[in-house]
Amino acid sequence: MNISENLLNQIKQVKSLAEAGLVYNKENYDAERYEELRELALQMMSILSDKPVDQLHDFFLPEGDYPTAKVDVRGLILNAQDEILLVKETVDDKWTLPGGWADVGLTPTENVLKEIAEETGFKAEVKRLLAVLDKRNYPHPPQPHYVYKLCYLCEIVEGDFDPNFDIGGVNWFSLEALPELSEDRILEEQLVKLVAIAKGDAAVFSD
Repeated sequence: MNISENLLNQIKQVKSLAEAGLVYNKENYDAERYEELRELALQMMSILSDKPVDQLHDFFLPEGDYPTAKVDVRGLILNAQDEILLVKETVDDKWTLPGGWADVGLTPTENVLKEIAEETGFKAEVKRLLAVLDKRNYPHPPQPHYVYKLCYLCEIVEGDFDPNFDIGGVNWFSLEALPELSEDRILEEQLVKLVAIAKGDAAVFSD
């Protein structure tokens, strides 16, 4: 972890502490101090992420409850040739495993199956959980959220390629011939790890 990533992680912790204080604070004097602390954290995030503070304000709704990590779900699907099903994100024209933020009201497995169906057109089933990854432990680009990734081994049941508007393509790739990956979402080392777990009988990996 480089200095910028380490500093960003510490700023996230400061922001979370400030928001926890705002949730549980009962005194206006303390509330003002916590709000100032949260504002300072956003300003520091702006400097590190090269995004304007106003954009971060729009991106971060104030927490109404105790702040926790966000959950990202991803589905690993392999074909008979051990190729990986990847989707192309229109936002950056790069490739990743199908998946996204977990929606409230759905189980983790329901979330990943919904994402697969929406992004690829395939109906799938979950075979097992492969890994729980902490994005902080990998060289992803800096980002404001603290994120856990739940990665599942899935299998296609039926359907045809029918990507939604967020997806510019769906295709199979071998580990030896991967396209340019959307590194905010997935890294090559993570794909290698997930395929190895899927092909073996190892227990669930957890950071």
